[in-house]
Amino acid sequence: MERHNFFAVDIGNSWYKVLASDHGTVFEYQMPNAIALFDDEFYEKPYDEEDVVLEENLIVEVKSQAFKDNREIYYIGKSATRQRNVSLTSFNNQKAEEDRTYILLFGIAAYHALLANPNDTEIFYEIDQLAVSLPTTQYKEKKELLKQRLIGTHTIIVHKVPGIPEPKEIVVKIDVNDVIVGAEGACAYLGLTRDQETLAIKDDSLVKDSRKGIIIGDLGGDSVDFVGIKNNKPVASVEGEPFGINQFLDNIIQKVSKNELYKFDSRSELEEKLAAGPSEWYVEPFAGVRKDISKYIIPQLKLMAIKYLEHFDRVRSSSNEIKGAVKYIAVGGAAKLAKRQIQEAAVKWAERGRPIELMFPEDLEKLNVLGLMILAKMNHLKKQHGTFAELVSTKG
Repeated sequence: MERHNFFAVDIGNSWYKVLASDHGTVFEYQMPNAIALFDDEFYEKPYDEEDVVLEENLIVEVKSQAFKDNREIYYIGKSATRQRNVSLTSFNNQKAEEDRTYILLFGIAAYHALLANPNDTEIFYEIDQLAVSLPTTQYKEKKELLKQRLIGTHTIIVHKVPGIPEPKEIVVKIDVNDVIVGAEGACAYLGLTRDQETLAIKDDSLVKDSRKGIIIGDLGGDSVDFVGIKNNKPVASVEGEPFGINQFLDNIIQKVSKNELYKFDSRSELEEKLAAGPSEWYVEPFAGVRKDISKYIIPQLKLMAIKYLEHFDRVRSSSNEIKGAVKYIAVGGAAKLAKRQIQEAAVKWAERGRPIELMFPEDLEKLNVLGLMILAKMNHLKKQHGTFAELVSTKG
């Protein structure tokens, strides 16, 4: 197992969360889901190249059979969020069909390979098993399309790389041997119940609870992915909805821009403020001027919390397979950001006679990518030895 390279990517609408395991050594990354077209004419050369952080200056060109247009060059991630023409995800975007999915995924894989080979200008990086995620609303119809586009060899040219001589380019060839696609939410259950190293069950009590039923609500950027678990397996009748935190982030950004004359670079900049806590809920539109923005943030988080619980209530009432569920679990980055508001809304729900007592597990924002890494290792073992036939995935 340790002699192989595994790559797990949670393709989030706000962030790409990545775990890479190279011969047993684990690396962790996250990148804003943002791209922007690069124009060499308007490129501003860094004043002092030694101060440039590569992650904040990622400019990539991807040549791949995964998508048709292989001529454009893009800023990706943090570097894209600082551009005026930044492109963020649209509502209910179809991940398997969009070029940005492959540009970002291969771009971050190239970034990882580059960090592992800092002195090379031509790099070959082989991924024995890639595991990626799709929302439950897209999983059944799009998983094979995503898998087929990802398998094979892809060339990524990293441009304007600081610290190397002209032409300041590094060519990275990524060879993907196999791909497994997991459903968001179901992957979180794997991350909750299995050990990263041994792959064995690590939470017997949660597995026992699954005999009666568990509902997981994975709240993300543009989707809330519900998974019903019965007898340690997902049920077919529970799916997600095109609903998430991005619409509420956009509302906050618009209100702050209009009323406080401050423009956020991207949703990820706002999310980082939210994650830092209320002490950071301010902006500085001008030097020496600090504006409190909590009055824009809290109402939006409360609205989202109410809608999230409404979806939870609908799901538990609509599926006969999962009626009588004994545990409700909140996962996802958006659920972590709005934990307090969700808990406050749940009190009111209980007062109405429809209690939804949510569990907020540790690392709830990372559970999908942790589950994807487990899925990658389990699938690799299954191919080699025919074991782990009970792999968790949604039916269909």
